[in-house]
Amino acid sequence: MTNLEIIPKQLEINGINTIVRDAGGEGSSAVVCVHGNPGSGADWTSLMSKIAESTRVVAPDMPGFGRSAKPNNFNYTVPGYANHLNAVLEALGVSRAHLVLHDFGGPWGLAWAAQHPDKVASITLVNIGVMPGYRWHYLARLWRMPLVGEFFMATTTRFGFSTLLKHGNPRGLPKNYLDEMYENFDAGTKRAVLKLYRATSGLGDLADQLKAALAPLDLEALVIWGKCDPYVPYKFAAAQTETFPRANIHYLEDSGHWPFIDNPEGFEAIAVPFLKKVTAA
Repeated sequence: MTNLEIIPKQLEINGINTIVRDAGGEGSSAVVCVHGNPGSGADWTSLMSKIAESTRVVAPDMPGFGRSAKPNNFNYTVPGYANHLNAVLEALGVSRAHLVLHDFGGPWGLAWAAQHPDKVASITLVNIGVMPGYRWHYLARLWRMPLVGEFFMATTTRFGFSTLLKHGNPRGLPKNYLDEMYENFDAGTKRAVLKLYRATSGLGDLADQLKAALAPLDLEALVIWGKCDPYVPYKFAAAQTETFPRANIHYLEDSGHWPFIDNPEGFEAIAVPFLKKVTAA
């Protein structure tokens, strides 16, 4: 089923047109893949095709990203996104989630899990996690600055966008992936990014709250980290055992921030067996 075609569908979630990829049946248990900034649910298409033969798997475009609506009045905060994720899962009839989280999808999904401990079944973290002491990377610091962030967004060209993403990605990112990411990086997404980063004082500030809520659950967990990531240092991978004591930690030595894109074979060789195991259980 590796050539499975996954067709996005539209859901109206609290008045917001939300694009969702949904494959593998209609069960109440599902693998739930949550992208980060500036990704979309399409980031997970390859992984979805590998596991949809054995379990349901869903991947939304969160508001402000991908092809979902990008309204100015959405609550572009971690709690706002956690609430939207919950509404998506309720609309899909998913009551038990095996979370696969990347980048800002980490705080969104982990905040949702902390609020709904009875609904989270396992955690897969990709270059993200519970990160005490984390400090914003250089781009985030620019985005958080009034006027500077707007100027940076307004002057970002396709060439500049692609050049910027060469940093910390020694394997490179496929041109078609960069083209799609840039096409989605429109005025609405740029506004969403600025609102989100300015509303989030720091991901490290969430660590104590998330650890207190999630550590007692003793969840099955997998951590995959591209060691060349310039945005979220790989030193935080080992720290995940403080929240997820049974976490299996894997490093991809020459991958960057998007290991599922720059090395899908290596990433899926780790992620697919884990997801098939936990969903079968």
